[in-house]
Amino acid sequence: MSSGSALRLHVCAAAVAVVALVGTGCSGGGGGGASAAEPSPSSTGSATGTTPSSSPTPLYPTNAAGCHPNEDWSREETLSWLRLETVTPDDITSDGNEVRIRKSSDGFDGPLCKPVSVQVEVWKLTYGSADGREPARDRTKPKPDYYFSMQSVKRSELRVDGTEEKAVPLPGKLYAADRSVCVGALIAVYVGKPLTAKELPEEIDIGGSASDVGTAFGDNIEFRTERVAVEDLSEPAAPHVCSPEGKPTADPADVPDPAAPGLPDPRYPTDRPSFDIDDILRPSPSF
Repeated sequence: MSSGSALRLHVCAAAVAVVALVGTGCSGGGGGGASAAEPSPSSTGSATGTTPSSSPTPLYPTNAAGCHPNEDWSREETLSWLRLETVTPDDITSDGNEVRIRKSSDGFDGPLCKPVSVQVEVWKLTYGSADGREPARDRTKPKPDYYFSMQSVKRSELRVDGTEEKAVPLPGKLYAADRSVCVGALIAVYVGKPLTAKELPEEIDIGGSASDVGTAFGDNIEFRTERVAVEDLSEPAAPHVCSPEGKPTADPADVPDPAAPGLPDPRYPTDRPSFDIDDILRPSPSF
C-alpha cells in the first residue's frame, strides 16, 4: 500500500460486535512529557551520586516516599504518562508479539504513587467492498470504498504504576501470516472502564507507511472518546478483492494493486482527486 494513498472506511453499525468481557500539571510532572525519550542508565546518574550535567530534566521525579504523586492528575496527565510508557510492536507477526507498558526509570518518569486502571483491547476488523451496502447516512459525503465490522477478541485490564513491566500478548491467530486478506486488527490502550459501542471508531483513514510521520499523513483512527492513549492498526492485505461480506473473491496476486503506479487509486472516493489538501490538514475530531 503506497505511502501517499488514503483509504476512508465506514463502520457498518449493524456489524459492530463488541464483546463485553471484564473492563502533566501536578508537582514534579509535566504535560509535555509524552514525546520525550527514556534516558539510558548512564545518563540518569545514581541515587546517591551527583547527577551528570548531561542528564535530562526528570519528567516525573519521585518524592521522599520514592514515587511520583499522581493522586490529583487529570485524565490528560494520566494519558501523557501512559503514552510515554506504552510500546506497541512495529512489525506485527504471530511470533511472540505483545503490547508492553514499561517499568519506570526511578526519579525520571515515576513510578507513580497511585496505580492507574488501564485497558489493552484488540479488535478483529473485517473489510468488505461498498457494493450492495446502504449509502452513507450523511448524503453530503462521498460513499466510502470499503466498510468494516469490529469484533473485540481480547481485552486485558491492568493496574499500572510503573514499578514493574506489564505485557499483554497479541492473539496469535488474528496476527498470523496466513490470516484472510480481508482481515485487519486494531489495538487500543486506554484508561478507565471498557469502551462502549458509542466510543468506537466510525471511520479509519489508512495512509500506509506515511503513518510513521503522524496521523495527519497516515493511519488515523478516530475513536469517539478522549480516553485512548495509544492505538495501533494492522491493515488488511488486499481489501480490493473482498466481497461486501468480507470474503476474498480472487487471489490478490491475480488482481492488479489499485495503488500501483499509472492506475487510478479507487481507495479515494470517486468524486475527489487523488490528492486533497484536506487529507493533510484534517481538523482534529470534536468530542
